[in-house]
Formats: sequence, C-alpha cells, structure tokens
Amino acid sequence: MELDNSSLDYFIRNFTEIPNTTTTPPWSEATLLGLQVSLSALLAIVTLATVLSNAFVIATIFLTRKLHTPANFLIGSLAVTDLLVSILVMPISIVYTVSKTWSLGQIVCDIWLSSDITFCTASILHLCVIALDRYWAITHALEYSKRRTMRRAGIMVGVVWVISISISMPPLFWRQAKAHEELTECMVNTDQISYTLYSTFGAFYVPTVLLIILYGRIYVAARSRIFKTPSSSGKRFTTAQLIQTSAGSSLCSLNSSSHHEAHLHSGNAGGVGGGGGGSPLFMNSVKVKLADNVLERKRLCAARERKATKTLGIILGAFIVCWLPFFVGTLVMAICKECWFDPVLFDIFTWLGYLNSLINPVIYTVFNDEFKQAFQKLIKFRRCS
Repeated sequence: MELDNSSLDYFIRNFTEIPNTTTTPPWSEATLLGLQVSLSALLAIVTLATVLSNAFVIATIFLTRKLHTPANFLIGSLAVTDLLVSILVMPISIVYTVSKTWSLGQIVCDIWLSSDITFCTASILHLCVIALDRYWAITHALEYSKRRTMRRAGIMVGVVWVISISISMPPLFWRQAKAHEELTECMVNTDQISYTLYSTFGAFYVPTVLLIILYGRIYVAARSRIFKTPSSSGKRFTTAQLIQTSAGSSLCSLNSSSHHEAHLHSGNAGGVGGGGGGSPLFMNSVKVKLADNVLERKRLCAARERKATKTLGIILGAFIVCWLPFFVGTLVMAICKECWFDPVLFDIFTWLGYLNSLINPVIYTVFNDEFKQAFQKLIKFRRCS
C-alpha cells in the first residue's frame, strides 16, 4: 500500500524529525572553566613540589661534605635530571594538557618532545646505574671499594646521557618534513613502529628487567649478609663467656680468629697480676665489652643493609607503578592500529610518569638517615641565618 502525501508528511514529522528541544552540553562553560583552573592548580603544585624536592636534594649533597661520595654523586645526578624534567618539561605539559591543543609552534614542539624523551629516559636509566652501583658494592665489596670513584660514577652518568640522547634524536628527522604544516597537537608519531619498539624497550622494558634482576640479587645478597651476622658475632660472645668462666682452661680452645686476643689476655695476666686471679677477671670484662661492640656494629650494619634494600625496593616499585601504564599504552597504540585510547587516560598515564620525578627525592629523604639528618641541618641553618 502506497502512502499519500499527507500520510508521508505525518510519518516524517513524527518519526524522523529531531524534537524541538534545546540540548545542553554535559558540562557548562563555567564548570569546564572551573575544572581547567583546578587541574592547572593541581599540576602546578605537583610541578613546584618536584622542583623544590629535587633542588633540596642537590643542595643537601652539595653543602654536606659527608655526602660527597660516588654513590651520592649518582643520587645527585638523578636529582638534577628530575629537576630538568620539572623545569623544562612539566610546565609546558600543563599548558598542553589543560588546553588540549598545541599553540607553541613546530620548533618549541621539537625541543619539548626531545627534552621530554631525553630527561625521562635519563631519569629511568639513573635508577639502573644506582642499582648497579649498589649491587657491586654488596656482592664485590672489597674489590669494588677500590674502583668506586667519582670518575667511575661520572662515566656511568655519561653513558646514561648518551643512551638517552640516542633514543630522543630519531623523531627530529622525520618531524622536520611536516614543519610547514600548522600544528594542533605535539606528540611522537607512533606510526613509526620500529622507533616505538626501539624507544620503549630502550627507555623502559630493558631497564625494568635489569632493575628487577639487580634488585633480586641485591635482596638475596643483603639477606645472606644479615643472616650471617648473628652466627659470627655469637662465636666471639661465646668465647668471651668461656674465658670468664675458667680462664686457664679456655685459652687453648680459642679459634684462630681470636688467637691474638687470647695471647694478649695471657700476657697481661702474667705482667700485671703475676698469674693471679684479679687480672684475668679484668681482661674478661674488657673482652666481653669488645665482643659486644663488634656485635652492635654488625647489628647496625645489618640494619643499614635492610633499610638500603627496602629503599631500593620502594624506588623500584614506585618506578614500575608510575611508568608501566604509559609505556604499555604507547606500545599498544603502535602495534594495534584499531585500538583506541581516551586522550584523558593517556594524559593521566603521562603525568603518572612525571610523578616519578617527585617520588624519587622524597624516598631518598624519608628513608635515608644520612640525607634526613643533613637535610634537617640545612633547614635549621637556613632558619638561623
């Protein structure tokens, strides 16, 4: 059955026309402006906190002579790198994240992207050299203590920057071909799958595997040293008790490591007390005190090992939590062309990675007693002056 003109008009009017109602956007302009201001303030606070925390770590190391060691040189270099992230990368990222459009031109885009990749990669690789330095210091303590110099630390930092720059440079060559076009967004072109694989594996996946392996070995080595401490200290303490109980009979049962102490005890007993009972009792008390000092020193050493290992573990955990989402998202976008990521979600992943530059100095100042004490002295000195 065919429809006449009146019936057709009725059908179109009632079933195909959009109702005459005013549709309001999900967010009003005032609400959007408020959200932008709030987001800008939040990101600015994070950026400022990152600047201050890393600047304080650098100042603390520079002004405290006790902290002028190769290990702390690496930590200071990490703080310098994170400071560069907070000064040269994060402020521009605030503008780009809030405005959702790039308005600073091609040259600034190239400089910003290169700085972003270089400094963030260098920050990640610094964690690797710090873990490597710690691993050598624990597993090859005597040999590495001779080679652990400022020059060696400087070479390690130099290697970090060479690798970081080599990862950030390639995009500059193919981005220049589009320099004449007007930019509305500034991001690395993930269409270059070979570069995406090269950069993500070089900047994150390989360093992460290296960090996990190093941390695992550091953890095992530190625990073995901690568990060895009571047994070796116990021998000295037991020997002292035996001497105190019966000095004459126990001297011949001392092990080779305590033979020098036994000889000293015997000589003093003959010289001062003429072999009588008074002098051996005095020497017994001294010997027990020496053993207690050794035990206490080893306990403190073990406690430091635990704390250093715990600190490194927290740094590793924070690093993975902060950077894993970003690099997984980057890799998925390059491999899966049909996959879609919400830009807001990717902004969150990016800033989560930047947050690692704030977490690093906070962890070192909170969990490192030497840094904490030096930091407190620096604050008190500034207040007094």
